[in-house]
Amino acid sequence: MCPLIIAHRGASGYLPEHTLEAKRLAHEMGADYLEQDVVASRDDELIVLHDIHLDRVTDVALRFPGRARDDGRYYVRDFDLAELRGLRAWERMDAEGSAVFPGRYPAQRGDFRLNTLTEEIQFIQNLNSATGREAGIYPEIKRPNWHRSEGVDIAPHLLSILAKFGYESREDPVYVQCFDAAELRRLRHDLGCRVKLVQLVGDTNYEEMLTPGGLKQLAETVDAIGPNILHFFDGASFDGPAQANKLAELAHDAGLAVHPYTFRADELPPGFATFEELVRTFIVDIGVDGLFTDFPDQARALVRY
Repeated sequence: MCPLIIAHRGASGYLPEHTLEAKRLAHEMGADYLEQDVVASRDDELIVLHDIHLDRVTDVALRFPGRARDDGRYYVRDFDLAELRGLRAWERMDAEGSAVFPGRYPAQRGDFRLNTLTEEIQFIQNLNSATGREAGIYPEIKRPNWHRSEGVDIAPHLLSILAKFGYESREDPVYVQCFDAAELRRLRHDLGCRVKLVQLVGDTNYEEMLTPGGLKQLAETVDAIGPNILHFFDGASFDGPAQANKLAELAHDAGLAVHPYTFRADELPPGFATFEELVRTFIVDIGVDGLFTDFPDQARALVRY
């Protein structure tokens, strides 16, 4: 089976992340799954956005001056859906106001908007119906403990929306992902979630999770792991495929699929000269089952159906 092409926040190498335009383009480019990061508004609507903050990807500071918290950041949780709908979304910027990826869609240009999870799923299902090609969805629960401290529990809301659109079983074209292992256990064992679950793996405090015993324990709850691509190479830096470790092999031995992130043509990790070399190393030499990419067209060209 060919590895899955997972559009990371849509075709975000070309259009502002998590906009419907970026999702439509990713669908046209042949992505197997489209990712949705999920956060909550003040009126408990689930919004598709990577961060709990708005200021790096929208014009919120211009539209609502004075609404930042004490840390200077503008939080999705402090705005209701009607207010969020009025914001313009744009290419991600850093704290200084410069584009994180300068070669992409010009920052602060265009008339892109935020959308709810319900709207996005309906949009994707309409694309599937119109084109005859089914793309799945790949939502992530963002910062579940933080959201609970803010008075909202995202997980039940998410499961309710998924069920409304027919995503209820392991056979359905959906993965639910989270960095929080306790939240994934809660989804599976307390909330009765039957769709495929993915344990995301961050940069720190995940070492025990990636041991043979840790992976075997994960397999009691989740169906796949989603590590950063650097987790597949030992040490702080590496020099190509010769130094790849056995993480994928160990995960497969535990019965887990492997979906690493993030494959970017404009941000290659050390040791790789081209995007093609990077993708082929992970597919052929390491043997992953899917990959998150900002450039689904380029990945699709390298991963045949």
